Amino acid sequence: MSGPLSDLLIIDLSRVLAGPYATMVLADLGARVIKVERPDGGDDARAYGPFINGHSAYFASINRGKQSIALDLKAPADRAVFEALLEKADVLVDNYRPGVMARLGYGWDALHARYPRLIHAAASGFGQTGPDSQKAAYDMVVQAMGGIMSVTGWPGGPPVRVGTSIGDITAGLFTVIGILAAVHDRAATGEGQFVDVAMLDGQIAILENAIARFAATGESPGPLGARHPSITPFAAYQCADAPIVIAAGNDQLFAALCRALDLPGDDPRFVGNDARTRNADVLANVLEAVLQTRPVAHWLPMLESAGVPCGPLNNISEALANRQVQARNMVVHSQMPDGTPLIVAGNPVKLSAHVDPTTRTAAPSLDADRTAILKELGL
Repeated sequence: MSGPLSDLLIIDLSRVLAGPYATMVLADLGARVIKVERPDGGDDARAYGPFINGHSAYFASINRGKQSIALDLKAPADRAVFEALLEKADVLVDNYRPGVMARLGYGWDALHARYPRLIHAAASGFGQTGPDSQKAAYDMVVQAMGGIMSVTGWPGGPPVRVGTSIGDITAGLFTVIGILAAVHDRAATGEGQFVDVAMLDGQIAILENAIARFAATGESPGPLGARHPSITPFAAYQCADAPIVIAAGNDQLFAALCRALDLPGDDPRFVGNDARTRNADVLANVLEAVLQTRPVAHWLPMLESAGVPCGPLNNISEALANRQVQARNMVVHSQMPDGTPLIVAGNPVKLSAHVDPTTRTAAPSLDADRTAILKELGL
């Protein structure tokens, strides 16, 4: 796929999600990604459901637009192929546990000495340094350790995992940022560098308001359900038939909300955001007493016309069918290896100088591109 990164060759040793998500983003921006997989089954995600005609839709959605070659990095002949790829590569991505690449003979010092322009990005559970660097991690482990789960869910309820793999995906996005920063730096220095991204670090980095609240009070915040801890009204409120989200983030928007709902705007309990937040439960009862008299279809257009930020609580089918999502090309078309159509998420980065295609090429079958890649390398 053409794009601003079309001059970059990425060698992708990663598997499952954090690394493959990063290289998917790079591929969507035009980079060529060659996925180097184990000969005995390839990426673990090939075995993860859901399956369509025996092929993993999970794998296909994250690895679309890439090429695949199967190499055993302990076998001399395959190491020669891998090293020929590194000669041409701009970036190497892996998400092995720290130390694995060094044991294979491809630690950063050895790589940098032999391929000085190569950027090596490693996304791991806990990073390359620190007392826990050798621990294994999956998404849920870092969600738990990083505090995200402690502020997710309802007060007094059981632990709740965020509904997507935010530990992996956050690490993947930070890996992309690190790679692009290193590419920019290389343009000035001519030297590649090592990019070290930890899943746990990513969870701490996105705690935002929770850290601010802890710093201000000395107490660890807990879960609040669907409402914001510092802005009110900023939550889901029940209408006659379903909930609606209202996010009135300042006094002017709250005044507009009161006018739309025919509520007094001078109740002292709700004058100023701080008062509204201290009385969030009381305000919710006041709002819902009105909202529950009519359905969502009545309130949404009324609140939108008043300029109040609001929206329905969509399920996945409704979200994908949303006219704005469709208009922004955020649902694009790919296919499974056997040609079965597959819808996948589009690229949220829209660039004025580059076309945003409505299709993505299929994820590769294991070792599908061996012949073409070997021919290109002259092997």
